[in-house]
Amino acid sequence: MKILVMNCGSSSLKYQLIDMENEEVLAKGLVERIGIDNSNIKHTRVADKAVWEHVTDMPDHTVAIELVIKALTDPEHGVVSDLSEIDAVGHRTVHAGEKITESVLATEENIAIVESLNDLAPLHNPACLAGIKGCMELMPGKPMGMVFDTAFHSTMPAEAYIYPIPYEYYEKYGVRKYGFHGTSHKYVSRRAAEILGKDIKDLKIITLHLGNGASLAAVKNGKVVDTSMGFTPLAGIAMGGRSGNIDPAILFFLADKENLSLDDLNTILNKKSGILGVSGVSSDFRDIHKAEDEGNERAKLALEVYVHRVKSYLGAYIAIMNGVDALVFTAGVGENDALVRKMVCSDLENLGIKIDEEKNNQREDEFIISADDSPVKVMHIATNEELMIARDTMELIQ
Repeated sequence: MKILVMNCGSSSLKYQLIDMENEEVLAKGLVERIGIDNSNIKHTRVADKAVWEHVTDMPDHTVAIELVIKALTDPEHGVVSDLSEIDAVGHRTVHAGEKITESVLATEENIAIVESLNDLAPLHNPACLAGIKGCMELMPGKPMGMVFDTAFHSTMPAEAYIYPIPYEYYEKYGVRKYGFHGTSHKYVSRRAAEILGKDIKDLKIITLHLGNGASLAAVKNGKVVDTSMGFTPLAGIAMGGRSGNIDPAILFFLADKENLSLDDLNTILNKKSGILGVSGVSSDFRDIHKAEDEGNERAKLALEVYVHRVKSYLGAYIAIMNGVDALVFTAGVGENDALVRKMVCSDLENLGIKIDEEKNNQREDEFIISADDSPVKVMHIATNEELMIARDTMELIQ
């Protein structure tokens, strides 16, 4: 069975074609600048790393998807002879609210539900839907799976997702914690259980999806009991350019002092805060490390603020789950930044967390970095959201 995985942004589209018999990626690619001048596609045939690049007008997602299909079926750089060899399409879909709590097939009813939630994810849901509708038009009758970023977090108990504001706002507008990065948290928590040779229903796992956007999840017996992102992806730990949790009264104070509008505040919290805001250098951790090495004290402070916030959530989740069996680092920073992993795990021996520095400096997709005598296993697992989407889609059509 071959499944095409689609991840649509407002002006971009990432894709992979996966042979589910051995979970092998046959081809992958990226379409950029959809609806903008100089739209382009970069398509890679994985087996021989052959790359095909093309620049052409792509006014919308349907035209972009048409070009993806052409790339996949092209006699020179494609990997299938025609569309009949593709059995289904799995779509990364961002927000399902409370109405859909698991992966589902793309039916008219389910599409309508997602459309009704566009105000909860105004930048992401419309783009996801454009991709789904484009595929349905170009591949009529082909099964389509919808795999949601929020779904894995739907097991949170009410005490974890209800905000202590007037309850009517939850009832009227669905204002609550939803959580994001769910597909990544689901993949790495399950993969961790496989590596440890244990049933995930017997484990307490904290997954750390640390990238430019970042979130943690407490996964107890295979179900999320809490996560750091909230009503939006702005909440939680400090991130590349996002503030994470702050005292909300700061907004009123700054609006008064700086004469700031709501749009101004939104831009500050989402794009000018976090690691960038504290350091004044960059939102990229590589730049932060370089600046710190050069003696930049604010870069050093930014890193310390980040690590402090991550540790605060670790402690909270260990308390909520009454212990932890494994920590799993993933995503761009979690997978590639050995220093951040070391800083996060330092001075946590009393919680049963102890890493081996030599193991921590490995450069593999999957490895255990905890010391042999550490009661808690600390792991590095490269996330694979595309494979998780393909697996969910396969389950749906079977």
